[in-house]
Amino acid sequence: MQRALFYDRVPSLAAPLRFFLSAPFFALIAAILLLWQGPEALASRWTPSALALTHLLTLGFLAMTMIGALIQILPVAANIVIPKANLTATAVHGLLIAGTVLLSIAFSLMLPALFELALLFLVSAFAWLLTACAIGLWQVCRSGAAATVMGIQMALVALFLTVALGATLLGALAWRTPLSLTFLTELHVLWGLLGWVGLLVMSVAYQVIPMFQVTDIYPRCISRWLAPALFLMLLLWSITTVLLPDSAYGTRKIASTLILASYSAFAIVTIYRLWHRKRPKAEATTLFWYTAMTSLLTCLVIWSVQSLNIKSVDHTDFSLTLGIVFIVGFAYSAINGMLYKIVPFLIWYHLQHTPAAKLRIAPKIAKIIPDTAAQKQFRAHLIALLLLVAATIWPAVFARPAALAFGISSCWLWINLLRASHLYASIKRKTSLPVVTA
Repeated sequence: MQRALFYDRVPSLAAPLRFFLSAPFFALIAAILLLWQGPEALASRWTPSALALTHLLTLGFLAMTMIGALIQILPVAANIVIPKANLTATAVHGLLIAGTVLLSIAFSLMLPALFELALLFLVSAFAWLLTACAIGLWQVCRSGAAATVMGIQMALVALFLTVALGATLLGALAWRTPLSLTFLTELHVLWGLLGWVGLLVMSVAYQVIPMFQVTDIYPRCISRWLAPALFLMLLLWSITTVLLPDSAYGTRKIASTLILASYSAFAIVTIYRLWHRKRPKAEATTLFWYTAMTSLLTCLVIWSVQSLNIKSVDHTDFSLTLGIVFIVGFAYSAINGMLYKIVPFLIWYHLQHTPAAKLRIAPKIAKIIPDTAAQKQFRAHLIALLLLVAATIWPAVFARPAALAFGISSCWLWINLLRASHLYASIKRKTSLPVVTA
């Protein structure tokens, strides 16, 4: 059953919380960089600033929160014990922060020496994480959420491929190796966004949407077969692109169509589940999920239009728009919404195992981050998303307003999470116990 949880496996609060509290900082830095660079940053997907912005979001926000979620979800939802979870969390967190900062500076300044350092830290971070997860998966007893476990396994394989391709690209930039950077970048983006990010968000949704939104579980045909089908299509697309770049257009077209169909099915089923949820009132998290799924469907439309227009000589390139809608609209929105459920639940759960529960000073989950505060941040996020999309089309007009709006939204999220963390710390102090901080 997808809702079978193993609460005796819960890691310390500090293990995932440090990742959740760090992520909005990188989103804020991305907003500041866009505000500083302005329209020039969005002139092309290949500008140094655009590359820095992309990795501040994909590594600094998406990967940061997704790793924190993995450290929490693997033991609880899948009965997978990560060896030395606290040490792993501390090491991976520190290495990921250092690597992300170095990489964003390296892209901004195009300094080969910084690419070398970023490569060292990032490869170390992901190698440690993947090794720890592999050990946990190897030792796992086949219990818990089978669909979630399978999806996470495939997402981790996609992460491995993403890191391998990214390391190759960084090596080429650091040591001026004559490689086809465009070709490798396309594969890196494919496995990073549609593989690692997409598969993990999908797999986690199977668990958290029924749990927190009080919906029916996903149909078995979706939860059991969608992730494997997607993974196989990504693999087919990659193999034919590498081995038969000029003669397998039809196969790649079929694979692309099936990838589109798979993500469309996930988005439509999720929207249907949310629409028929058992809680009548739409919370902030519900609105974030609606935004994420609508953005995912929009991505599929943009991708289809881009594929049709690519053959014309004077076609319009929607790559930047597609990237913003997927990264900020789909992935960021889904993660932002999940944080408003996961963080309060974790804080509440850990307080239940302290004298705070007996003293009845532990707040209810809904009071840890009030929905009114989350709703306000959602509105700021939605405005920022719309302005960012507009900025990819009219950068001279919307780039800096979009940066300002995104910075406000990110800072608002950060403040909401910090307040929850400080609430936990203050209650721990009242009970005269050691304070767990992130």
